[in-house]
Amino acid sequence: MLATAATVSGVVLLLSLKPASDPASASAAAPPASAAAQESPQGGSGGGAQASDQAGTVTGDAAQTPYGAVRVRLTVSGGKITKAEAVEAPKGPTSDEKTALAVPRLNQAVLATQNADIDSVSGATYTSTGYKKSLQSALDKVKKAPTGGSSGAAQVRTVTGSAEQTPYGAVQVRVTLSGKKITKAEAVQAPKGGESDEKTALAVPRLNQAAVAAGSAEIDSVSGATYTSTGYKKSLQSALDQAGG
Repeated sequence: MLATAATVSGVVLLLSLKPASDPASASAAAPPASAAAQESPQGGSGGGAQASDQAGTVTGDAAQTPYGAVRVRLTVSGGKITKAEAVEAPKGPTSDEKTALAVPRLNQAVLATQNADIDSVSGATYTSTGYKKSLQSALDKVKKAPTGGSSGAAQVRTVTGSAEQTPYGAVQVRVTLSGKKITKAEAVQAPKGGESDEKTALAVPRLNQAAVAAGSAEIDSVSGATYTSTGYKKSLQSALDQAGG
């Protein structure tokens, strides 16, 4: 009888210990799920009901943090945010983990609240703060965007991109848009002096024409003016981001 009682007590002890090990293994599997979510940002859950509405994309300003910049892009359809994503976020050994933890949760919070009044993610304060600043700037751009009635001329606006440094000087592009169409592109800054004058005169007019024709920053570089072309395209993309895609 003593042997039987000892056996029963041993079985009961083993069964009582088993549940304590399962949560630990479950929590160990959680980080990969967060990382996967960061690669494919949460945010499409509200899009199905408004798939027929014309969607617009707005990118917020880059908000600097001690570990890198955060930049948020929103997709808006029918006046509702249908997708939020961080197109730029801190990277590096520790930052990768914090970004994977914070960004998916912040994306989901934006969809839930439809504004920048969202909670920071514990353990990723800098990333959360940068995210909310960039998010607010994107929302401000949405408010300024034309409402798009069924009649009336498209709003004409001029946007200047960031000054992009090259080994021979800065390149900065200004675009005029009618609605979302580029009607004019010009370089308000370009390399000057000596051989640079010749390369600028060769490249900039061609790049301006290409930007209007393509309606985007996906244009070919001009042979013989690679640095100027690269700076031009970066500044052009910056201007288009400010204009809302």
